[in-house]
Amino acid sequence: MPRSSNTREVGGGTQSVERALSLLRAFTEEHPERRVSELVQLTGLGQSTVSRLIGTLEILGFVTHDSHSGLYRIGPTVVGLAGIALNQSPIHLQSRQIAQDLAGELNLGANVAERQGPELFYLCNFEGRSAPRSFTLIGRRGPLHATAMGKALLTDMAAEDIEGLIGARYPTYTPKTILDIDNLLASLAEGRERGYTTELEELAFGRACLAAPVRDRSGRIVASLSVSGPLSAMDLPRRQDELAMKVIEQADRVSSGLGYHAAVPSAIAGG
Repeated sequence: MPRSSNTREVGGGTQSVERALSLLRAFTEEHPERRVSELVQLTGLGQSTVSRLIGTLEILGFVTHDSHSGLYRIGPTVVGLAGIALNQSPIHLQSRQIAQDLAGELNLGANVAERQGPELFYLCNFEGRSAPRSFTLIGRRGPLHATAMGKALLTDMAAEDIEGLIGARYPTYTPKTILDIDNLLASLAEGRERGYTTELEELAFGRACLAAPVRDRSGRIVASLSVSGPLSAMDLPRRQDELAMKVIEQADRVSSGLGYHAAVPSAIAGG
């Protein structure tokens, strides 16, 4: 039986949406600006299709165009939607002020991330005076095995679940990156025992990070909170205990805001 006109319209509309989204996905951290010719090459779409879709996206504010350079970049509509998404996140709402205050108090970076599949996803990022950045980490993703925040997110997971999620061997970022599940499990066991996880030049040279898990009402780990910065600013030989205590304390505050209450051991009868 032939399709109705409504079915054809729905199918065509879906295809147009998919094509438009493929154009938006072509903009990355490494390539935040693109020419039409690049978009044609990356998406495999015809030049007339790309020109038509990118023009519509520009009208709607999803991209902007620099008439001098001919380059397109992500537009204000996407930024607005990202803000709406963040403001609907209970983790972001509960942790934002806490992370901002922590960065100001310690003069270090303070970050909050959740897990999305096999990666961490930054929800908050504030930089103190001793750990400046010229860009925000919000919206970025990162590896679970090579970051203190990622390890904190894995702390309560069983070994077989971790292996099913990220495998048994991992990408290398520096000579100090954990490369296999056995060493990762050993690091997680240490983190469980002391209440926080560490990262010492495992993702990037010259940087360190301490993180603690954040739990929701059910007690499940849903996020992690960290302090980070250059090795000189973190000064772990002298400050690790102090920083760890701060991170654990503030992660617990976020957990409390999400409804988590740690179980208190019952008093021994007659004790």
